[in-house]
Amino acid sequence: MLRTLKRRLTAAGLSIATVLGGSLLAAGVPSPAQAAVPDTIPLTITNNSGRGEQVYVYNLGTQLSSGRQGWADANGTFHPWPAGGNPPTPAPDASIPGPAAGQTTTIRIPKFSGRIYFSYGQKMVFKLTTGGLVQPAVQNPTDPNRNILFNWSEYTLNDAGLWINSTQVDMFSAPYSVGVQRGDGGTATAGRLKPGGYNGVLNALRAQPGGWGNLIQTRSDGTVLRALSPLYGVETGALPASVMDNYINRVWQKYSGSTLTVTPFADRPDTKYFGRVSGGVMNFTNGSGAVVTSFEKPDSSSVFGCHRKLDAPNDQVRGPISRTLCAGFHRTTLLTNPNQPDSGAAGFYQDPVTNHYSRIIHAHMVDGKAYGFAFDDVGHHESLVHDGNPRQASMTLAPFN
Repeated sequence: MLRTLKRRLTAAGLSIATVLGGSLLAAGVPSPAQAAVPDTIPLTITNNSGRGEQVYVYNLGTQLSSGRQGWADANGTFHPWPAGGNPPTPAPDASIPGPAAGQTTTIRIPKFSGRIYFSYGQKMVFKLTTGGLVQPAVQNPTDPNRNILFNWSEYTLNDAGLWINSTQVDMFSAPYSVGVQRGDGGTATAGRLKPGGYNGVLNALRAQPGGWGNLIQTRSDGTVLRALSPLYGVETGALPASVMDNYINRVWQKYSGSTLTVTPFADRPDTKYFGRVSGGVMNFTNGSGAVVTSFEKPDSSSVFGCHRKLDAPNDQVRGPISRTLCAGFHRTTLLTNPNQPDSGAAGFYQDPVTNHYSRIIHAHMVDGKAYGFAFDDVGHHESLVHDGNPRQASMTLAPFN
């Protein structure tokens, strides 16, 4: 897929990698009785932000029929990226004029797996390397998009339907929600903040001891641009590298003398793995007692990114176990429940040492669902909508107040 984007979408991105590795594959292809998904569907963008700046929209991703990276224009026509360079060269201007405040704009989205970006007041800067598109990396103070107010949604449209999310995996920024009109005429939405939720998230981060307010980035004119994810907080020094160490150490101590049972597939309750720590390593065995995978004790970055020492390959053993472990660390349920994953959210984020970023975002969502970390879909707590026969999709740019 995109980036050098690949790491975010395989180990730590929602996201579409999660969809492709899980529910999307499980969904299969449409039955003969189901109407075929058209080559493009309309996406209506409504600007309820209350902001007066010009909005720019981008539809960037991978064309599923060819595997080529590129962009789609407002009509849904695919344009492959030209060859990039080293150093990176400017990408073609893929911007689509977005709706003014109080207005709507409808574009068409093709069978793609990628991102729909939107920015306020300024076009985004995209460049191409020999390996493809360079995604914004605003944790880097020299990134050309660092001072631009923008956000994005991730989606896949294919013959099995549409998956589209509202994601906070990398950052919490310009608020929006997404929706799909189903084949039966009903609608489903995700990502709606409670009234006052945008400022509520920022104020709660500022009030959280331990430096969580340092995740918030502002522009020189005082405009709040975003709150970085805790992974980027650790990488930039906004959060201490040891922020999760106390909890991680307690988990390793607990399972040195007891067993952690992981049942990673909801539709396969008899598939269980059993984790015990020995010599500082958590070994997982199957029902026959054979070791199937092992994890060194992770650090905060490995937990927040669901990568490195908690890498989750797209396989049927280590990946599903790691996803479950990662979710348990973020939600800090591993000490209170030796049977993972948890079925409900009531016990999430109760430990003083937890992912307060994700906790706060979930608390300010209308339905309590968000993509606060890479594998927030474990147990279906993610802000994702799907339909196998979509009529149209929507994106609503929400108020900042």
